[in-house]
Amino acid sequence: MRNSRRRFLRNVTGAATLASVAGNLEASSSEPVSSGSLAKDPLRPQYHLLPAKGWMNDPNGPIYWKGKYHMFFQYNPHDAIWGDMHWDHAVSDDMIHWRHMPVAMAPTAGGPDQEGVFSGTAFVKDGKVGMMYTGVKKSTDKEATIKDSSLRETQCIAMANDDELSSFTKVPQPVIAAPPPGLQVNGFRDPSPWKQGDWWYTPIASGFPDVGGSILLYRSKDLRSWEYVKVFAQRELSFEAYMPWDVWECPEFFALGNKHVLMFSTMGKAFWQSGHFDLEKLTFDPERMGILDYGSYYAPKTQLDAKGNRILWGWIQESRLAAEHKAAGWAGMMSLPRILSMAGDGSLRYRVADSARTLRGTEQQLKGQAGTIVKIAGCCGEAIYRATRQPAPFKLVIEGDSSKETWMAIEFDPAYPDSISIDARPLKLSLDKGEAFEIRLHIDGSVIELIVNERIAWTKRFYYKGAAQNAVLRWEGASSLESVTFWPLQPISATRLA
Repeated sequence: MRNSRRRFLRNVTGAATLASVAGNLEASSSEPVSSGSLAKDPLRPQYHLLPAKGWMNDPNGPIYWKGKYHMFFQYNPHDAIWGDMHWDHAVSDDMIHWRHMPVAMAPTAGGPDQEGVFSGTAFVKDGKVGMMYTGVKKSTDKEATIKDSSLRETQCIAMANDDELSSFTKVPQPVIAAPPPGLQVNGFRDPSPWKQGDWWYTPIASGFPDVGGSILLYRSKDLRSWEYVKVFAQRELSFEAYMPWDVWECPEFFALGNKHVLMFSTMGKAFWQSGHFDLEKLTFDPERMGILDYGSYYAPKTQLDAKGNRILWGWIQESRLAAEHKAAGWAGMMSLPRILSMAGDGSLRYRVADSARTLRGTEQQLKGQAGTIVKIAGCCGEAIYRATRQPAPFKLVIEGDSSKETWMAIEFDPAYPDSISIDARPLKLSLDKGEAFEIRLHIDGSVIELIVNERIAWTKRFYYKGAAQNAVLRWEGASSLESVTFWPLQPISATRLA
C-alpha cells in the first residue's frame, strides 16, 4: 500500500487489504488459541498492558478522568493480525495495574466508520468526555483518501454515556467529511484536538504526492463545525525519513516547559520536534528534532496524569512473522508510561513513571566490576546500571540463559565520547560534565524497554523457542561500572487475561 502505517501493518501482519477487514475477519479461518495456552506463553508480557487475546496497535484517547486512568487502543477482537479495528478499553488507578473493560467502540454498519474505528483522541467539553477519531468506509476512487484500497477517511465524534466511559454515542455524520477542496492528499486521519482560548484546534495526518508527510490544521468553536486553516507542518529536505507517498501519522501538538512539541510517526519511527508556537499566526517554528524511540515503538499518544505530568504512551509492535503471532493468539502491547520533560536545550527527556516501582520485588545490588552478571528470572524484571565515564570501553550484553542468543548489546567506545551504540547503531549521547552513564532496563517476556540517561529510548523485541528462559545481563570491559541494582517484577494479574 502506498501509505506508511497501512503498508507497514500489511507487511508485518500479512492481512488482506483494508477494504476487506470488516467482513472477512469476522469469520477467521485460524484455530482459536486456548486461554491456557495464552496464559502459559513465556513470550507474553507480565506487566505491560495488552488485551486478553487478539491484535492491538495504537494507543487512543488516554485520559485521567474522575480519579481513574482510561486507556483505549486499536483492537481486532477476531484474530491476532491487523484488521476490523475496534477501540478496546482498560482502566487503572496507577497506569500500571489494569482492568479490562468491554469494547468501547465498534464499526457501525452503514456509518462513516463501517470499515473501521481508527485512531483518535479524548477531549472534555461541558463536563463530558468525548472522542474525536477517524472513521473509514468504502468509497469511490475519486473520494478515497486511501487510494489503493478505495477507502475514505473522515473525522468523527463520539460522546461518553457515563463517567466510567463504558460506552459511547456516535455523532451520526462526520464532523470533517473530506480534505480541503482542491487539495490532493495521501491519507487524512488521526485527529488530536486541543483547546486554546475560544477555539478548538486539531492536526490531521496527511501527505502530498511527491512531497511527503504533512500535517493539516483545522479549528472549530464547537467541535462540530470545523474550518481548514493551513498546512501546519511538512517534510523538509533535511528530514531523514522520506518517501514521496509518506504520511505523517498520529500527530499531536502540546506545550511542554517553555516550548511546544509536535509528535508524528512515519516510516516505522516516531519523531518529535520542539520549538516556538505563534498563536496569532498559528505557526510552529521547530528548533530541535529527534526520534522518540529507536526500536519497535510507533504511534505514540500523550495525556496528563493526576499531577499534571505529560505522560507518553506508545504501541510496541511485533517484529516476528505474522504466522507466528497469529498462531500465538496475541500481538502487540502498550509501552510503560513515560514522563516527558523538556531540557534546557530544547530536547526531550523521558523516564518511566514512578508508579512502575510498585511492581518491584526484593531489591538486589552488586558492586560494579568487569564480568558482573545479573540474572532476571523468567525475563520479568528491572535493572539500573550506573557507570563512570572513563577512557576505557564497556559493553552490556543481554542474552537468554538457555539459547545463549544475544538479545541486545549496549556499547561505549571512548574514541567516540559523545555517542553510545545499541545493537551496533551509534547514537549521539552528549552528557553533562561529571554526569555518569545511567542505563535503565525493563525486561518483560519478549520485550526490553531501554532508556539511557533519559535521552535515548530503544524498545527491543526478542523471541525464542521452547520453555521460559531467564535473561542474563553481562557487563564486559573495564571496571567503570559503579553499581547495578535490580529487582524481580510482579505480574499485574494472575493469568494476564483479566
